[in-house]
Amino acid sequence: MKIFVAGATGVVGRRVVPMLLKEGWSVTAVARTAEKIVALGRLGARPELVDLFDPAAVTRAVRMHDAVCNLTTGIPSSNRALLPFAWRRNDRIRKLVSRNLVEAAIEAGAGKFIQESFAPMYPSSGDRWIDERSPVRPGPHVRSAVTAEHNAAKFTEAGGQGVVLRFALFYGPDSGHTLDVIRMARAGWAAMFGTPEGYISSLHTDDAARAVVAALGAPAGVYNVADDEPVTKREFFAALAGALGVPPPRFLPGFIARLAGSVGETLARSQRISNGRFKEQTGWAPAYPSVREGFLALARQLVAGRHADHGVLERL
Repeated sequence: MKIFVAGATGVVGRRVVPMLLKEGWSVTAVARTAEKIVALGRLGARPELVDLFDPAAVTRAVRMHDAVCNLTTGIPSSNRALLPFAWRRNDRIRKLVSRNLVEAAIEAGAGKFIQESFAPMYPSSGDRWIDERSPVRPGPHVRSAVTAEHNAAKFTEAGGQGVVLRFALFYGPDSGHTLDVIRMARAGWAAMFGTPEGYISSLHTDDAARAVVAALGAPAGVYNVADDEPVTKREFFAALAGALGVPPPRFLPGFIARLAGSVGETLARSQRISNGRFKEQTGWAPAYPSVREGFLALARQLVAGRHADHGVLERL
């Protein structure tokens, strides 16, 4: 199988590429700099510089591929995420890049299109389980994820298999947001909004990458990808504190979420997201069933320096 991966150097893509290569598939990986081209080439991928906003360039690049994975995002850093204009680049990527890749994949006759999406679009649901039948209610800063999902659906309508992966909140040793959460926890504060008894659904970036590979065998449709056991926010930060060897952090006052706009309202939701459909359809299962196991692994990875000493990957 010949697979085209856009977003090949992000926190999920940089894990997906070597996994696909290990399966024996041919991988074309999009890079944005000469340094990243060299790094991807050393992995064994076929790196390619492509302006993903240029429909003609995308069509040329995607030609002759059997599957397309769109893992591109433009999530702003923690210190800018509360600024509405900081999400414009992500919106542009979600809307235009997904459209260009879908149209190119259709023209190429590809059989599979995988689109990364965002599970926390679901409404706050207390302790009730959320599955793919639940309606979404995206905040303004992530409405463009719905557009990307609609584009993937057009691929299915054209006769292919469009697969949407609604990922829970990522954590991993090379995630800037994760490192910011850790810094705040060490300073005594929980970097989260909403009641401590609300639920949060999470996913280690290693498990997210394995899900992308598993999705190549999934039927068309929308799938939640999360760990097996969502926990309350209080349990979440207790597990993180335990892994770090620090006291459980204090939660921010409730009114802070209102001051944080769309991002604050979204993160204040209680979401117990089920991964059952994806597991049933693909056989995928998270290596870290909950943050209890995941945060212990994260702490070991950070101590071992995996986020800064991982061969060619740290340059992606």
